Amino acid sequence: MTKYVVKRILLMFLTLFVIMTICFILIKLLPLPLIKSINKDVALQAKKYEQRGYYKPIMVQYYNFWKNVLTSWDWGMGEQLYTDRAVWPVMMQKLPYTVLVNLYSILIAIPLGLIFGIYAALKKNKWQDNVISTLVMVFTSVPSYVYAFLVQYFLCFKLKWFNPVVLSQDQAPLMSWKMFMSMVPAVLSLGFGVVAGLTRYTRAELSEVLTGDYMLLARTKGLTKRQAISRHAMRNAMVVILPMIIGEFIGILGGSLIIEKIFAIPGIGNVFVDSIAVKDYNFFMAETFFYTFIGLASGILTDISYGFIDPRIRMGSKK
Repeated sequence: MTKYVVKRILLMFLTLFVIMTICFILIKLLPLPLIKSINKDVALQAKKYEQRGYYKPIMVQYYNFWKNVLTSWDWGMGEQLYTDRAVWPVMMQKLPYTVLVNLYSILIAIPLGLIFGIYAALKKNKWQDNVISTLVMVFTSVPSYVYAFLVQYFLCFKLKWFNPVVLSQDQAPLMSWKMFMSMVPAVLSLGFGVVAGLTRYTRAELSEVLTGDYMLLARTKGLTKRQAISRHAMRNAMVVILPMIIGEFIGILGGSLIIEKIFAIPGIGNVFVDSIAVKDYNFFMAETFFYTFIGLASGILTDISYGFIDPRIRMGSKK
């Protein structure tokens, strides 16, 4: 198990390095953007570029980039966004909004997904299962930004139950009821897909478990249907379902770029989209590192969790 974990971590950092290298080279091939704080003074622009090393060979720039990151965790200064402010502190300031809105959506979506999935499995091939399966297919197929527009239109503009955008910290404290209510439309938009995916996954796993021979044996030994499901079926189904839930919790830092943009959530996803639009190299590289690392780490921890949930599973074993 230890050998497997070490191998996966090393492969994760190798993958991260390759992705960062490709992104750095591609972003540096783009034309240099105008530095926002200097307006259109060409001479000052050129002088500032030279000071920041933009005219040096690309491999020298790449070496300096990693040197600054690894020695002092310096991701540079904002050039188009948050001009002349350090990139990483700005991202950490925005992170709580991203974490909070995604945490709310997962805490609401996971119980609902489990309930609907279990109910559909118990009512397999009946009309209840058909209705849930059809809705799951619809909600899984439709992108989250479509839900966002529908939620904004009906709940915010027609019914006027919620604000169309999330409040800023100047308008309401981050951990307040007023802030939570402003996040509800974004939470609903994110939650639809999670509920649908978890419902489908739970139904498939539990349906397979319920047809196992040991379930028939449990019933013949005198257990009621409810006892057999709670003691045997659910325990075996959760071996596969729980890692998926763990992966969802780990991935909350990643958030949703489009949802944050639609609801004007002042999180890191919104900053990432803006950094691409205005070509802020430093913010783009820092955000790329952040999202890539979270995605890779989520996959590794999800795989490792199988071994902890079920000791019979030995990751990387040859026998």
